[in-house]
Amino acid sequence: MKHTNPHSQSERRKSVRPEVTAGLPGAPSALHKYLRKTGIDPDRLSILHLGRPAYLHKYDIPPWVVRMAVGYLLWIALFLLDVYPIGLPHYLEAIFSLVTGLIIIQVACQVLVTATERFAARMGWTHYVAGTVSEILSTLPELVVIGFLVPVSPLTAFIVAMITIYNNALVFSIYSYFLPKDYKGKYLMPKPITDAGTQVLIAGGALGMVIGIVMLILSSNGHPKKAFDAIDLGGITFLLLAIFVAYLYKLLRDLGKEEDDVQATLKLTEDEMIERQQLAFKNVERSSLGQIMLLLAIGVLSAFLGGESIADFASLSIQDMGLSGIVAAMILAGFAGMSEYVILWTSHRKKEYGIALANAFGGIAQLMFLIVPFTFLAIAYYQAFVNPTHPELPILFSLPNILLLIFLFPTLHTLASLLENDHTMDILDTTIMVTLVGLLLILLVVYGTAPE
Repeated sequence: MKHTNPHSQSERRKSVRPEVTAGLPGAPSALHKYLRKTGIDPDRLSILHLGRPAYLHKYDIPPWVVRMAVGYLLWIALFLLDVYPIGLPHYLEAIFSLVTGLIIIQVACQVLVTATERFAARMGWTHYVAGTVSEILSTLPELVVIGFLVPVSPLTAFIVAMITIYNNALVFSIYSYFLPKDYKGKYLMPKPITDAGTQVLIAGGALGMVIGIVMLILSSNGHPKKAFDAIDLGGITFLLLAIFVAYLYKLLRDLGKEEDDVQATLKLTEDEMIERQQLAFKNVERSSLGQIMLLLAIGVLSAFLGGESIADFASLSIQDMGLSGIVAAMILAGFAGMSEYVILWTSHRKKEYGIALANAFGGIAQLMFLIVPFTFLAIAYYQAFVNPTHPELPILFSLPNILLLIFLFPTLHTLASLLENDHTMDILDTTIMVTLVGLLLILLVVYGTAPE
């Protein structure tokens, strides 16, 4: 039996005032003109349609189920290769592990987002809370990958987390350049996301510069401290997470105020605000709590299986194939942002370009203030309590590590400065960002492959 949207019948029975749809696709242009006159840009409102697009409802089975089956079959094949050694070349086994991990992690991300949206619809969350929680939960596969990488190579885990920040900044810059622009050459994100995001970009760049300069000074003047102790990493983790908590508070507060302003401007009643909220979840399938928990379990299991496969790739590439930690980390970092890219593509496919752009932008902040501190904390724990004698511990104040931190300032500061003009990237902006990130990667490959 084909899936039918549970809201479709009720929506046909009940007429909705046009004002309730403000900011959503298909809202009357006259309504949007009125909002602009009152100072509210309807194109920048954060409201969106969560869930599967309507045109995908014709499929009996969600597309991710097929990908999940393929990923699990590949994982079983890898497991059998370990049980019954066939003697594949190391490079084939490494590629096999990487492909398997990426497929399963992509599925894990989509399943976790789906479970969050269905739970939010069931609990009556606002759409912006649901979107924020979905974006955070979608980082679970990345956290699991880092958790598996740390015992194999703490340095690789550190470098993967850092390089992925630059990759996401690059993805944001390139994607925003190709978006359809308005008559002023702009494609604007929701203002609360722009405001809070710009602030955390500045904070991330400043912290990276301060830590990098301290590392540079200590490593060059004969000071006995040449590496991060576990307590150092713990302290940095606390600072980053404190900023992340404040960022979430400001983001949710501003998004809530945005909806309050719409309600006051359009004189929406409480019932109409509830109906407006339901419109945001119209594509979300209503599920029982048991079904949601099953999806959550599948997502968590997939995250662990995918993370294990990617850790196997790291182990094979570094220990058996002889790749340097820098090169292996760059390969992994190229795929580590898979969860953000899945959300970006899903939103783009629904033609919700502003939401896709906001997710690409939010991915930078989450990496800097959630994934990176988790990585530091995992390394600190492993260093203090599990294996302090690991050959890559402690994390040295080496040239590649210093470059990765110091380059945060020009990269994130430039991105924040370009966004201060309230626009997305044109050809010059994108070229600047590509040049900055490209320069860092060249310096890492040329000067960072030999351990100090």
